[in-house]
Amino acid sequence: MEKSVMDLPEILKEQFGGETADIRTYSPLVLAYIGDGIYDLVIRTLIVRHGSCQPNKLHKRTSALVKASAQSEMIDKLMESLTEEELAVYKRGRNAKSYTMAKNATMKDYRKATGFEALMGYLYLKGETERLVSLVREGLGDTWAEEKKEEDRA
Repeated sequence: MEKSVMDLPEILKEQFGGETADIRTYSPLVLAYIGDGIYDLVIRTLIVRHGSCQPNKLHKRTSALVKASAQSEMIDKLMESLTEEELAVYKRGRNAKSYTMAKNATMKDYRKATGFEALMGYLYLKGETERLVSLVREGLGDTWAEEKKEEDRA
Protein backbone atom coordinates (compact mmCIF):
# COMPACT_ATOMS: atom_id res chain seq x y z
CA MET A 1 0.00 0.00 0.00
CA GLU A 2 1.29 3.45 -0.89
CA LYS A 3 2.06 5.72 1.99
CA SER A 4 1.24 9.39 2.05
CA VAL A 5 2.73 12.41 3.76
CA MET A 6 0.22 11.81 6.55
CA ASP A 7 2.20 8.64 7.32
CA LEU A 8 5.38 10.70 7.67
CA PRO A 9 5.93 10.11 11.41
CA GLU A 10 5.85 6.34 10.78
CA ILE A 11 8.07 6.60 7.69
CA LEU A 12 10.60 8.73 9.59
CA LYS A 13 10.70 6.19 12.39
CA GLU A 14 11.26 3.37 9.87
CA GLN A 15 13.99 5.26 8.01
CA PHE A 16 15.78 6.96 10.91
CA GLY A 17 14.93 4.64 13.82
CA GLY A 18 14.53 5.60 17.43
CA GLU A 19 11.55 5.87 19.67
CA THR A 20 9.18 8.79 19.62
CA ALA A 21 8.68 10.60 22.91
CA ASP A 22 5.25 10.49 24.51
CA ILE A 23 3.42 13.30 22.71
CA ARG A 24 1.30 13.96 25.81
CA THR A 25 4.46 15.42 27.35
CA TYR A 26 5.16 17.80 24.47
CA SER A 27 4.86 21.51 25.04
CA PRO A 28 1.63 22.83 23.49
CA LEU A 29 3.75 25.29 21.52
CA VAL A 30 5.72 22.39 20.02
CA LEU A 31 2.43 20.75 19.04
CA ALA A 32 1.28 24.06 17.54
CA TYR A 33 4.57 24.35 15.64
CA ILE A 34 4.09 21.02 13.86
CA GLY A 35 0.33 21.55 13.65
CA ASP A 36 0.82 24.83 11.81
CA GLY A 37 2.88 23.04 9.18
CA ILE A 38 0.56 20.06 8.74
CA TYR A 39 -2.59 22.22 8.60
CA ASP A 40 -0.94 24.46 6.01
CA LEU A 41 0.00 21.37 3.98
CA VAL A 42 -3.57 20.00 4.15
CA ILE A 43 -5.00 23.32 2.94
CA ARG A 44 -2.37 23.72 0.20
CA THR A 45 -3.11 20.19 -0.97
CA LEU A 46 -6.85 20.90 -1.11
CA ILE A 47 -6.26 24.11 -3.06
CA VAL A 48 -3.83 22.54 -5.55
CA ARG A 49 -6.06 19.50 -6.13
CA HIS A 50 -8.58 21.81 -7.79
CA GLY A 51 -6.27 22.62 -10.64
CA SER A 52 -3.27 24.61 -11.61
CA CYS A 53 -3.33 28.39 -11.47
CA GLN A 54 -0.97 31.28 -10.81
CA PRO A 55 1.09 30.94 -7.62
CA ASN A 56 -0.16 34.28 -6.26
CA LYS A 57 -3.77 33.02 -6.52
CA LEU A 58 -2.78 29.81 -4.76
CA HIS A 59 -1.14 31.87 -2.03
CA LYS A 60 -4.18 34.14 -1.57
CA ARG A 61 -6.57 31.20 -1.35
CA THR A 62 -4.33 29.40 1.10
CA SER A 63 -3.70 32.47 3.24
CA ALA A 64 -7.42 33.12 3.59
CA LEU A 65 -7.83 29.69 5.20
CA VAL A 66 -4.69 29.46 7.33
CA LYS A 67 -4.69 32.90 8.95
CA ALA A 68 -5.37 33.12 12.67
CA SER A 69 -8.88 34.55 12.32
CA ALA A 70 -9.92 31.70 9.99
CA GLN A 71 -8.50 29.11 12.38
CA SER A 72 -10.28 30.82 15.26
CA GLU A 73 -13.60 30.59 13.41
CA MET A 74 -12.88 26.97 12.55
CA ILE A 75 -12.27 25.90 16.14
CA ASP A 76 -15.50 27.64 17.17
CA LYS A 77 -17.37 25.40 14.71
CA LEU A 78 -15.60 22.30 16.02
CA MET A 79 -16.01 22.71 19.77
CA GLU A 80 -19.12 20.50 19.95
CA SER A 81 -17.37 17.73 17.98
CA LEU A 82 -14.17 17.49 20.03
CA THR A 83 -13.56 14.61 22.39
CA GLU A 84 -12.50 15.38 25.96
CA GLU A 85 -8.90 14.54 25.06
CA GLU A 86 -8.97 16.81 21.99
CA LEU A 87 -10.56 19.63 23.97
CA ALA A 88 -7.84 19.33 26.62
CA VAL A 89 -5.11 19.57 23.96
CA TYR A 90 -6.83 22.58 22.39
CA LYS A 91 -7.10 24.34 25.76
CA ARG A 92 -3.43 23.65 26.57
CA GLY A 93 -2.47 25.23 23.24
CA ARG A 94 -4.84 28.16 23.64
CA ASN A 95 -3.56 28.93 27.12
CA ALA A 96 0.15 28.56 26.29
CA LYS A 97 2.13 31.73 26.78
CA SER A 98 3.67 32.63 23.45
CA TYR A 99 6.05 35.53 23.07
CA THR A 100 5.05 36.22 19.49
CA MET A 101 1.80 37.07 17.77
CA ALA A 102 0.51 37.05 14.20
CA LYS A 103 0.66 40.52 12.71
CA ASN A 104 -2.95 40.76 11.52
CA ALA A 105 -4.73 39.00 14.38
CA THR A 106 -6.26 39.88 17.70
CA MET A 107 -4.72 38.26 20.77
CA LYS A 108 -7.94 36.24 21.22
CA ASP A 109 -7.86 34.90 17.65
CA TYR A 110 -4.13 34.20 17.90
CA ARG A 111 -4.53 32.15 21.08
CA LYS A 112 -7.48 30.20 19.68
CA ALA A 113 -5.50 29.56 16.49
CA THR A 114 -2.56 28.34 18.57
CA GLY A 115 -4.89 25.92 20.34
CA PHE A 116 -6.26 24.75 16.99
CA GLU A 117 -2.74 24.21 15.64
CA ALA A 118 -1.75 22.32 18.80
CA LEU A 119 -4.72 20.01 18.23
CA MET A 120 -3.72 19.49 14.58
CA GLY A 121 -0.15 18.70 15.64
CA TYR A 122 -1.30 16.32 18.35
CA LEU A 123 -3.58 14.38 16.01
CA TYR A 124 -0.89 14.23 13.34
CA LEU A 125 1.83 12.97 15.67
CA LYS A 126 -0.59 10.53 17.23
CA GLY A 127 -1.28 9.08 13.77
CA GLU A 128 -4.94 10.08 13.78
CA THR A 129 -4.80 11.69 10.36
CA GLU A 130 -8.30 10.62 9.36
CA ARG A 131 -9.65 12.41 12.42
CA LEU A 132 -7.51 15.45 11.61
CA VAL A 133 -8.84 15.62 8.05
CA SER A 134 -12.40 15.00 9.25
CA LEU A 135 -12.15 17.96 11.64
CA VAL A 136 -10.69 20.16 8.90
CA ARG A 137 -13.54 19.21 6.59
CA GLU A 138 -16.14 19.93 9.25
CA GLY A 139 -14.45 23.18 10.23
CA LEU A 140 -14.21 24.43 6.65
CA GLY A 141 -17.87 23.67 6.00
CA ASP A 142 -19.44 26.65 4.24
CA THR A 143 -16.07 28.41 3.98
CA TRP A 144 -14.83 25.72 1.61
CA ALA A 145 -18.01 25.97 -0.46
CA GLU A 146 -17.52 29.74 -0.73
CA GLU A 147 -13.86 29.30 -1.72
CA LYS A 148 -14.93 26.89 -4.46
CA LYS A 149 -17.52 29.38 -5.79
CA GLU A 150 -14.88 32.13 -5.86
CA GLU A 151 -12.49 29.77 -7.63
CA ASP A 152 -15.08 28.84 -10.24
CA ARG A 153 -15.80 32.53 -10.94
CA ALA A 154 -12.11 33.41 -11.33
